[in-house]
Amino acid sequence: MSTSQTTVVVTGMGATTPLGGDVPSTWSALLAGKSGVRKLDWDNVDELPVQFAAQLAVDPSEVMPKQALRRLDRCQQIALIAAKEAWASAGFKPRTKKGYEEGAEGFEITDGDRLGVVVSSGIGGLHSALNSYSVFLEKGWSRVSPFTVPMLMPNGSSGHVGIEYGAMAGSHGLVSACASSAEAVGYAIDMIRNGRADVVICGGTEACIHPLQMASFGAMRAMSTRNDEPERASRPYDKNRDGFVLGEGAAVMILESEEHARARGAQIHGIAAGCGYSGDAYDIVLPDPTGSGQAKAMRRALANAGLEPEDIAHVNAHATSTPAGDVAELASIKAALGQDAGTRLTVTGTKSMTGHLLGGAGALESVITILTLREGLVPPTANLEDIDDEVDLDVVHGEPRKLPDGPLAALNNSFGFGGHNVSVVFQRAV
Repeated sequence: MSTSQTTVVVTGMGATTPLGGDVPSTWSALLAGKSGVRKLDWDNVDELPVQFAAQLAVDPSEVMPKQALRRLDRCQQIALIAAKEAWASAGFKPRTKKGYEEGAEGFEITDGDRLGVVVSSGIGGLHSALNSYSVFLEKGWSRVSPFTVPMLMPNGSSGHVGIEYGAMAGSHGLVSACASSAEAVGYAIDMIRNGRADVVICGGTEACIHPLQMASFGAMRAMSTRNDEPERASRPYDKNRDGFVLGEGAAVMILESEEHARARGAQIHGIAAGCGYSGDAYDIVLPDPTGSGQAKAMRRALANAGLEPEDIAHVNAHATSTPAGDVAELASIKAALGQDAGTRLTVTGTKSMTGHLLGGAGALESVITILTLREGLVPPTANLEDIDDEVDLDVVHGEPRKLPDGPLAALNNSFGFGGHNVSVVFQRAV
């Protein structure tokens, strides 16, 4: 199978986020500019420097059986929830670990060797690790759950999704901090282009809203401390931005070779056109202020997709709402896409509403980018009230912005601690 001849398409999408328990509700909330950020209801939360986060709109306990809740970490639970929606939306027959449901409608994948999984997490089962250690300290080793290790593994979500759907082409869980699930999308594209699979379930998940995380990020002074108005705390590109807002959630996509998708009559939502990677080699947490590494990832993504800078009409920016990060990214966008990018393309920062899902962010924002191209609407950047003087790109805010008709391409940027830079290119399906 020739890499140059294989077009990879998106046929299914699923998500559970701070804005909604599925893709349609999340998308509607984004267009309405709603915030998923709220104050935490923990005991003694007032003792923490940051007292709010973007928690899930629909808790897994509302939609999963009790046994799964006991045996899976929260990040694994929501990965399976998102995968189930993506699988169904792609038109596949419902399936459990025991096989396809008899009598149900949908397409069956008869050869599991042609189905792969790449579901990533930046941190993995933090809750399970810390809770189990508390049990060990308080009650002894014999009371520690035998499921602890599978629950805390960063690759556990990918493994569970692979088992659920009988994926035997490979099950992968890439870890690259906040770029993890964008890298998962790139790896999935390569699996199909290289002939390893016809279909890949890919995405990311993260559920680490925990006092330890809040304290650690708070000590780094990386998070917003706008405790009196949390829904307005995440404000990319605003002069008064003071840090990111921690979020949780999962998003999963079904990628297929175009040949496979068309043969089964699947609906095609968009084209996963390419992916680019780079490393800053600068600092373990700070981005290179020149944005050179980020620009390299974007250029490499364009080359991988066979596109030119002028083909890009929109960028879903990493845009975490940190003072240094937002401006560095805008510089990198101009370096990669041209100094006239401000007159040619739109930029949005959807973390202003979802918070930052860390390892799950790239997958969720990939879904948002696909919907932006499919629906022809750019979600606004929320809370942008006093735009930074250094911002000279067209950042959509206030109301959604309509995109032109016809063939279009968009970039989704994800950057992570450690200097990981990943940019994914999507094209509108026409």
